[in-house]
Amino acid sequence: MSNFPFPGLNLAITTPFDGSGRIDWGRFEALVERYLAAGIKGFVLSSGTGMHVYLSKDESKELVSRGSRIIAGRARIIAQTSALLVEEVVERTRYAADCGADGVMVLPPFFEGPTDDDDIVEFYSEVSKGGLPIIGYNVPHAVGVEITPSLLQRLCEIPNFCTAKDSSGDLRKQASLIGTGFPVMNGADPLVPYALYAGAQGLIWGGANFAPRTCLKVIEAAQAQDWKLVRENWRPLEAAMSLLWQGDYVQSVYAAAKLNGFDAGNPRRPLRALGQDKMEALKAALGDLAQREAE
Repeated sequence: MSNFPFPGLNLAITTPFDGSGRIDWGRFEALVERYLAAGIKGFVLSSGTGMHVYLSKDESKELVSRGSRIIAGRARIIAQTSALLVEEVVERTRYAADCGADGVMVLPPFFEGPTDDDDIVEFYSEVSKGGLPIIGYNVPHAVGVEITPSLLQRLCEIPNFCTAKDSSGDLRKQASLIGTGFPVMNGADPLVPYALYAGAQGLIWGGANFAPRTCLKVIEAAQAQDWKLVRENWRPLEAAMSLLWQGDYVQSVYAAAKLNGFDAGNPRRPLRALGQDKMEALKAALGDLAQREAE
């Protein structure tokens, strides 16, 4: 894991919004500082949890530039540079490089895009011209493209392509990707301890927004190969991480973060704040996490 550029926890940080739905830059800086103080060593800016698809191109780029200035070398920076046009992906990637980002996360072509492996390889080959390490984003239920073991092997032959983030939520398939011997990152919150045991090289974790210290304890125990301690540290997280994956993921992360003192406001339209009918289940799932984070 020591040679892998994105080990451990990379926080898919929420993008905070004010009451009018504009990005709250003051709150963004305050959140980054709090997560740094909690021990976070990697950030994903303009992530899915950070509502990348509902940010304008300029907003996403400003998140990368401001985030890079705030973090100022104190943690790794991954920028999501996904877009419909490959030329725009390359442009965003070069911009992220100029800002000092350490890598980019990129969805394969989406919205009626190509699904043939040759076309996916060609797409990421073009993205590699952006000059930063690339994390391919495997989320087949949302994009319609699945990174299979055979495709991963081909992608890892591309200069700058270094890993795939697997958000399929299927541990069997993730284990198959890991079995290729190429680095794989877990992006499915309920699978964290199992993915680490299976050999995932790193994590991009949205749920860590509401419990960064507790999440870090899980990873530290896994890095020490203390699987009994991993289970002990995972137990207070398990119910909440499972609930997130049952629907309304982004809304639930924002709500949980607010409840636990990491308030990023409400998600941007067209998403709405989590309904009151689901808040009670979320509060129950969170248990004593707020107290654990304050310790």
